[in-house]
Amino acid sequence: MATALESIAGHTAHATNFAPRRFVTNGHLQTILGNFLPRANSLPSAETVLVEVAPAIGGQIASRVRCDCHWQPAEVRASRPTAIIVHGLEGSSDSQYVIGNANKLWRAGGNVIRMNMRNCGGTEAETPTLYHSGLSADVGAVMRHFVVQQALSSISLIGYSMGGNLVLKLAGELGQTAPRQLRSVIGVSPVIDLGPSADALHALQNRIYEARFIRALLARYRRKVALFPQAYDPDRADGVRSIREFDEQINAFYSGFNGADDYYFRAASARVLDRIAVPALILNAADDPFIRITPETRALIAANSHITFTETAHGGHCAFLAASHVATGYDGYWAEHTLLRFLLEHA
Repeated sequence: MATALESIAGHTAHATNFAPRRFVTNGHLQTILGNFLPRANSLPSAETVLVEVAPAIGGQIASRVRCDCHWQPAEVRASRPTAIIVHGLEGSSDSQYVIGNANKLWRAGGNVIRMNMRNCGGTEAETPTLYHSGLSADVGAVMRHFVVQQALSSISLIGYSMGGNLVLKLAGELGQTAPRQLRSVIGVSPVIDLGPSADALHALQNRIYEARFIRALLARYRRKVALFPQAYDPDRADGVRSIREFDEQINAFYSGFNGADDYYFRAASARVLDRIAVPALILNAADDPFIRITPETRALIAANSHITFTETAHGGHCAFLAASHVATGYDGYWAEHTLLRFLLEHA
């Protein structure tokens, strides 16, 4: 992948350090523009694969997740680096940042697997369960499935926001037992500390984000009620006005946790960051409107030599929108270029 690395180095040599796009220094503006500006997409048609991540139990159907795959030619596929990209809360394999990363990796010669979490990407009928931040095993199941199916030799896990928590949590849980094919793990604006971040979403200045999440989560829950009326009580959605209330009344209740605080503790990657034993990159912006990383977690990150932690002053949530440079082919999506460089360096 030397040619790809040289090309990326040429495109981003001027952008090693993040500088926000002119007039877009505010974290809220970065978040809104960076996540919702339309992206050019030149990916080939995807092969859609439903991967079983949990078996059928007690008369319930198995849980399957939808993966949209873009493969390099068969003769080189196994030797090329492969990225499994995991979206954030109420996102999907079609989220803008997923598409942006997928296009860059594809052009660099890699395979791309755009993974949907359970219920996402139109798959509510493919699982009897809800989805939550503790389901890191689903990412592991997808990784194992494609390593075997395609004889892949180099895997990188990329997660944004909630997806970032999932991939980092999986890496920590695997620790020294991580498969040799897993070469790197990357979290962009990852929700490492779930409780503080959920509470930050409820702050007055962040209610616009929380309201959007709640509307989407409740709409999805109502679809689950319609699909599995014996499993879910529609009345549990009554009065839910915050992420914490949703997690307390619905998520924790149906997912085996003893309330929201138990869920936030057990599902947080912060508990296992010290055990990560593969190269890991965490990108975080100090002006992210609602991601909070505690001093204790920062100490764990600093103590683990496998983790590269980059925190910029600006960048918002999952955005990092810099000035573009048409002459060099740099589109201004700094996080995508930065993580691709890291991925290829460790592939």
